[in-house]
Parts: sequence; structure tokens; C-alpha cells
Amino acid sequence: MKSIEELVKRARELKEKGLDTKEIATELHLSTNTVEWLLTKGIGGEAPKDVKIGWRSIGIYPYRISKIAEIMSDIILEEMEKRQFDVDSIVGILINGIPFATFIAEELNVELIIYRPHPKMEEGAFSSNYAHIEGKKVVIVDDVMSTGETLRKAIDDIKNAGGEPVLSVVLVNKTPWDEVNGVPLRALIRARTL
Repeated sequence: MKSIEELVKRARELKEKGLDTKEIATELHLSTNTVEWLLTKGIGGEAPKDVKIGWRSIGIYPYRISKIAEIMSDIILEEMEKRQFDVDSIVGILINGIPFATFIAEELNVELIIYRPHPKMEEGAFSSNYAHIEGKKVVIVDDVMSTGETLRKAIDDIKNAGGEPVLSVVLVNKTPWDEVNGVPLRALIRARTL
């Protein structure tokens, strides 16, 4: 998307299809504040500071996703050695974290857990078709961290379900943070507005 007008149009199309603000933010790789502004353009005042992240060049080919996942795996191994922890499972956050998490779990030969944040409720859900979280040391994987809201909820839900989050890894971190809720955070790329 090349212009604000195109983003406004796309956000409104997604809203008409029934997606809520959080789901639209996930789809467009923007913060929820930016999506709210896009949906009320002209009413919402000045645009929030945000960076749109598009990784379609990676996402359209599984081979490319697997190569990025190899780099993420290398970062996980580096952190495991540095911080002296083991990993039982990789938690992929729905939807964009799942492809990376799948390849990472394969690369590290550990279990795969799928986490689905709930846009309207406090607590998300873990898919019963994949590994269970209880008693597991896990690394959380997602694509883009904008506000940290999804990652904070995932960490809380993992702890509440009896898991232990030991690291979070994202493709792009749009914040200055190196940890979220006490869990170390690593990113391949850090993007910030200045």
C-alpha cells in the first residue's frame, strides 16, 4: 500500500467484512491506534506515529519463510546458551507467527503450540490440535510487535496455563523494548519512528 488513502480504504473494507480493530491491525501490520485513526480519518485528529511493516516478499514463498525461521532459530540457540535455559516448545501466535513457529519447531526439534489471542476477551486460547502448554518452557514467536498488547496477553495466558515463557522472538520490533512482562525479547529488525 502506497498511500494513506489506500490504507483507509483497505481498513474500511476489512471492517465491512466483520474484522475488529485488532484483527485489522494484525492484517495491515499496524498498531490498533493507527487502525482506529484510519477508520475515523478526519475525525480522529493527527495520525499516530507508526511504521507499516510489509513482509509479503517473504510470506509468499514457504522457502523464504523457512530461511527467516532459520535465523530466528539461530537467535534462540544464542539466547539459550547465553541465558542457560532449555526449550520444550515453540508458541506461534495466530496468524502471522504460525509459519515462522512451525519451521522453528522443526529446526529445533521441539513441539509446536498454537496460540490464538481473542480480540474481545481477556484470555486467548491454545489450539487442542497441537502440543499442550502446561509444564513447558516455551519461546513465543510472532511477526511484528507494535504495541506489545498481543505479546503481553500471550505471556499472561501461557503463565496462567502453567507454561513458562523463556523468550519471545519477532521478525520486527516497533518498540524500544528488550523485554515484555519480564520475558526477554529479540527481533531480526527493530523499526522506530524518530
